[in-house]
Amino acid sequence: MPQMTGGQALVAQLMREGIEVVFGLPGVQLDWAFDALYDVQDRVRIYHTRHEQATSYMADGYARTTGKVGMCLVVPGPGLLNAMAGLSTAYACNSKVLCVAGQIPSEHIEKGRGMLHEIPHQLEAVRSVTKWAARAMRPQEIPGLVREAFRQLHSGRPRPVEIEIPPDVLQSQAEVTLLDPEPVERPSGDPDLIEQAARALGQAERPLIFAGGGILAAEAWEELQTVAELLEAPVVMTMNGKGALSDRHYLAQNMVAARELTPQSDVILVVGTRFLQPATSEWGPNGQVVIQMDIDPEEIGRNYSPTIGIVADARRGLAELANRLPKHNRKRASRKEELTALKERVDDMLWEVQPQASYAMALRQVLPDDGILVSESTQVGYWTWNAFPVYRPRTLLTSGYQGTLGYGFATALGVQVGNPDKPVISINGDGGFMYNVQELATAVQHGINLVTVVFNDNAYGNVRRIQKERFGGRLIASDLYNPDFVKLAESFGIEGIRVEGAEQLKWALERSLGAGRPVLIEVPVGEMPSIWSIIMAGRRQQAV
Repeated sequence: MPQMTGGQALVAQLMREGIEVVFGLPGVQLDWAFDALYDVQDRVRIYHTRHEQATSYMADGYARTTGKVGMCLVVPGPGLLNAMAGLSTAYACNSKVLCVAGQIPSEHIEKGRGMLHEIPHQLEAVRSVTKWAARAMRPQEIPGLVREAFRQLHSGRPRPVEIEIPPDVLQSQAEVTLLDPEPVERPSGDPDLIEQAARALGQAERPLIFAGGGILAAEAWEELQTVAELLEAPVVMTMNGKGALSDRHYLAQNMVAARELTPQSDVILVVGTRFLQPATSEWGPNGQVVIQMDIDPEEIGRNYSPTIGIVADARRGLAELANRLPKHNRKRASRKEELTALKERVDDMLWEVQPQASYAMALRQVLPDDGILVSESTQVGYWTWNAFPVYRPRTLLTSGYQGTLGYGFATALGVQVGNPDKPVISINGDGGFMYNVQELATAVQHGINLVTVVFNDNAYGNVRRIQKERFGGRLIASDLYNPDFVKLAESFGIEGIRVEGAEQLKWALERSLGAGRPVLIEVPVGEMPSIWSIIMAGRRQQAV
């Protein structure tokens, strides 16, 4: 067994598990980990940021668009607390993010002596936004802890995990045995339940499918399309599931169309989604057979009690379903004309939300099919959640149910790192963009050639509109004072462009994508109309 420091053991085991990129911010508790990374810079690329929040966001964007594990490395206490915003987003979006955090010296943990970066119960705190978290107290424990972290990431429902290591453990030397990665089996579902589901769906007259982010996490898009085409069942995709089926397919539908499709259906298949919006809407299931398939047994029946509940990996479960469907499948009249007309009606309705629709479609016209859009909590972003046409899996990112204002720019940097040969666009409001504006320096320093669009209305626009409409114009804490974004970009060494209107935005994007350098485009805008009345229609409780 070789003699290693704890830091060397950490890095060596991470490399065995396939880590090639680390998003981190160094500090004294991590000195021995970063020193070990110094020796492997030819095999592991380090992207250091200006704030810990960006490390976890970048890891999330990298993970969700590549299918690999995204890793962030942060100091304890305030460093980990800063990163927890990104971990909470990754948790909401079922993202494979590994957070490695420092600790205070092991002899002082939970003693409350006021050590640098000490917070009480750090491990317990991070468990609120992770699937699993643990601590190594000896160098010899590190390989096993890392291997278990990756087993957790690759098995069951993917969500962030965290391991923490005190600085004295990273520094200590010991004989350490490195471990081979542990193979993971993913369940294909109870055969009897799959057979029941195949029979019910095959005999249905108007089957309907709801598909969520679990399809993308399991890389089950081909199996989903096979099942949908066998049944000629429309597929309603959640915002995390966009791209599971190309929007060019007449079966691809959105949650607005679901208001019409759900009451008309007789059997509903729910795969890889919490099913929250249908379950809490007046137009939701009412007596139909509901089949729920999910890798997480706790998700079965959480928001709606299904007729048949199947614990299965989406890819394997749908493949089993596709194999069994033909013997049960009834002949149905084609729904192509009906569903094509529905798509057109919904598109026409959403096109009326202007100028958001025009701005968003300018993005779509410029982005190739495999180009990636990272949305945000901003007016154009809200439109994209439902209405933006997506043609490939993993090419539209949102913050899921967490709705994390300010996540987008840093997340998009991680997306571009993981997809250097694809065009990536980050859209932001002026409010959210300023959360991570300092990472413009990270883009320049590391050559991350992201195109960033800032829609500037000098306000927290959604809050301001709500205050006007619901509270009689009693505006408070919603107006913003902004810098000149073009000059700000230029001060970081980034090209800045200011444009007006959708056509000029399209021109600026055509000029910027593929330019081989980071670009920031500012789009001054006024107050925009609400899309929420369309998106949330029929909800029994509306949060916005």
